[in-house]
Amino acid sequence: MVDVRIDLHTHSAVSDGTDSPAELVRIAAESGLDVIALTDHDTTAGWEAAAAALPPGLRLVPGAELSCELPAADGRKVSVHVLAYLFDPDAPALVAEQRRLRQERRERLRAMAERMAADGLPVDPDEILAGLAPDAPAGRPHLARALVRAGVVENVNEAFARFLGVGRGYYVPRMDTPVETAVDMIAAAGGVTVLAHPFANSRGPAVSEEAIGELAERGLAGVEVDHPEHDAKARKRLRALADDLGLVRTGSSDYHGANKTIAIGQETTDPEQFEALLARAGDASQRAGTRRTAP
Repeated sequence: MVDVRIDLHTHSAVSDGTDSPAELVRIAAESGLDVIALTDHDTTAGWEAAAAALPPGLRLVPGAELSCELPAADGRKVSVHVLAYLFDPDAPALVAEQRRLRQERRERLRAMAERMAADGLPVDPDEILAGLAPDAPAGRPHLARALVRAGVVENVNEAFARFLGVGRGYYVPRMDTPVETAVDMIAAAGGVTVLAHPFANSRGPAVSEEAIGELAERGLAGVEVDHPEHDAKARKRLRALADDLGLVRTGSSDYHGANKTIAIGQETTDPEQFEALLARAGDASQRAGTRRTAP
């Protein structure tokens, strides 16, 4: 595969992006991408619409971004995101856990919104949740956009910096999936997992190299090296670590539409690495006994 542009981490309005799945694949094609993965948070609800609207020449990789946690040496929980690809979306354990995570997100949004409303900020949790699909994940970007609409802040980034970021007055933590459970669960569903933006320090404590090694032993397939929040030093360390551990190296934009100033396809995955990921997905599918059509 020569001159193939591959973006393996994007979000639609089904979770916390701003483009519908159909709009997302259209934008991807117009941006010159050849392969795109739809990885909404804790849901596969956008897969069908994206596949139905897929423009000629664009390949869709179905996926999801799972909200996970990892215990740190000091007893705290490190937030970890896992990108899961090519798994059976009807696997019972996965369906149950994604449902729990979506409910957790809604309860968290309501708790933050009620705190903000109690302090006089023009935020109505019922109005925000009513604007989402009944089973859609709710996240801090939905609160941020409500603050933008109310004129409290100029953009989503300001909302996070002033009100919603980790350590800010209205931040509420989540009860996420243990990362080891997520890796095992996706493998059992015939899919593969890639650790998302592990050295993105702006999101909180980074994942340690030791923890990545332990996850690789457990079956983690890859690590997201080229990401907008990784500087050159982080990328160099991750490339070396991935090579040492035999992990696939991916690159992705983490596109969220208008919620972030990141262009789709801003970071991409090397075609040879993509083929290696597909090979691992095929092996995982055979081991799990699942039937899937190759992307």
